[in-house]
Amino acid sequence: MKPIRIPSILHDIFGEEQHILSIAAVLLFGGGLTALLYFLYPEMTAHLPVWRSILALLFIFDIFSGCIANFTASTSNFYAARKKNRLVFIAIHFHIVIIAVLLNAAIGYSIAVWAYTIAGAFIVNALIGKQSQRFVAALLLSVGIGCIPLLPNIEPYMLITCQLFMLKVLFGFAVDHYTQTTTGR
Repeated sequence: MKPIRIPSILHDIFGEEQHILSIAAVLLFGGGLTALLYFLYPEMTAHLPVWRSILALLFIFDIFSGCIANFTASTSNFYAARKKNRLVFIAIHFHIVIIAVLLNAAIGYSIAVWAYTIAGAFIVNALIGKQSQRFVAALLLSVGIGCIPLLPNIEPYMLITCQLFMLKVLFGFAVDHYTQTTTGR
């Protein structure tokens, strides 16, 4: 199947060209998991104003969709060719904390997850072109994903969102998945 050209406004999400099945997978995963959390955990938004609920769910959808989009060749290659954009993208990823504030849930934990994820993403990004990049990213991701469930009394919907935020930014985005690495470190 031939890839389709992506409008420039969506390049940051899908890259310049993307297969329709990849776009569908990104949207179905993001929308499906967001809807599943909303229906399984109605307490997540039960006592919130509608605007806060909608905004939180949109940010959650963005995280979940980004988990898949960042692993596509088109998105990964788009940022591989634009190193400054990658740094800006890492730096602006603050929405796990915004979600926690909007939902009044796990704010302290989300700040810790955010700080660890962003610090790890900058470390991994600094290793682009090195053979060790994927290993270091996998190690940092494994430590983070292994520790998040150990946080006492974290709400299940925040646990899932924090883990997928970490996957999206630290491993999905900070790693250059499709460019050949050089030997050494």
